[in-house]
Amino acid sequence: MLQDHRGLAVSTPSAQALAQFEAALAQFHAYRGDPIATLDAALSLDPDFVLAHLAKAFVVVTATEGRFMPMARAAVARAEALPARANTRERALTAAARLLVDGHWHEACRAFDAVLREWPRDALALQTAHLMDFYRGDALNLRNRVARVLPAWSTALPGYSYLLGMHAFGLEECHQYPDAEAAGRRAVELTPGDGWAVHAVAHVMEMQGRIGEGIAWLESGADDWGRDDNAFAPHNWWHLALLHMDRGDLDAALDLYDRRLDGPQVDMMLVLIDCVALLWRLRLEGVDVGDRFERVADRWQAKAEGERGFYAFNDLHAVMSFAATGRDADSARVLAEMRATAAHGAGANRAMTRDIGLPLAEAILDFAQGRTLQAAARIEAVRDIAHGFGGSHAQRDVLALTLIEAARRGGDLPRARHVLAERLVHRPTAWSARLAARLDASALRAAA
Repeated sequence: MLQDHRGLAVSTPSAQALAQFEAALAQFHAYRGDPIATLDAALSLDPDFVLAHLAKAFVVVTATEGRFMPMARAAVARAEALPARANTRERALTAAARLLVDGHWHEACRAFDAVLREWPRDALALQTAHLMDFYRGDALNLRNRVARVLPAWSTALPGYSYLLGMHAFGLEECHQYPDAEAAGRRAVELTPGDGWAVHAVAHVMEMQGRIGEGIAWLESGADDWGRDDNAFAPHNWWHLALLHMDRGDLDAALDLYDRRLDGPQVDMMLVLIDCVALLWRLRLEGVDVGDRFERVADRWQAKAEGERGFYAFNDLHAVMSFAATGRDADSARVLAEMRATAAHGAGANRAMTRDIGLPLAEAILDFAQGRTLQAAARIEAVRDIAHGFGGSHAQRDVLALTLIEAARRGGDLPRARHVLAERLVHRPTAWSARLAARLDASALRAAA
């Protein structure tokens, strides 16, 4: 039986098919190229290659788009039809894949961990579970899942640097900033184009208020991580835009939006989310974004039929785009689907929607329609558990920013100052100082 590059047995008898699988796995690690096309090439050489079918499912599920789920389900069904061909590890991965495509994300991640207990060098299982930890808001396992397998790895194994990059991000989301930066920098030394590791270090610098360093870090490596074939590059450009916003260079942030986000990859959900998140922050800062939000809302509208109710984090950003552009009917349709999911849905997304996504989406609509005190109260009620529907600390900061502005507009300055006090402790940056000055000006106007 053949073995992969990490010494794990694979069921295919075709060395050429295995080579294509390894190439696809490298693309998945690096977020570069088209791993689905490469896996299809592997399957053309061995149509019964169980691991290639499973890898297709894992790649498309981790894109968090409902439109890809038929492909994922078909790939899992094909793997399930080949039990005699699969080895023990592949059968265990097939069981995890079934849970994943059926929406049972928490159970799937436990199944992946069972695989990793026996085969800690299963890079496909690890990266898939790592991404699902992110989407589930499980910061502890974002860090610990990688830590549990690290002793089985070394620099001699292909993909080791990507493991370090994953660990760096998990450490950062657990507020272990020096350790996260060290792991991320080491990963980038080994693989300069590793966008995930680059972004982990950028997160550290943003969270520590090292804004100038963060800008220099991202710009200095952009020739490596910022290539057009890197699907993760738009998110790092988004981080660079946030860093420019932090120090008050709003024009630079808008320029990055135009040049780097609103491009060929904007049809991907993860990029579309970044577009909404940046434009919303710019609007909170009083920037005229022109018709950019309208164009983004058009894209959400085109996707809405197949995406509403699939993942609460996505639904929230859809509502943000519709609320920002006054598309009340579109907002109402997303909210109706979210209410149906909260009441009758299945899998992890039901609780995510019921407990977090739906109240936040209602709050965003309140904010856009002028019910600012109601918006502030709704955000405040769920903000402390909002990690449970995914996103990073940096992404979820939009909730604090919106809450502060909603309370300010509604005249509830004590509430606004209360939330800002937390941000001033954790992010003592120019952005926090601007917010404080804005509240002081509001207080002076109220007293006049």
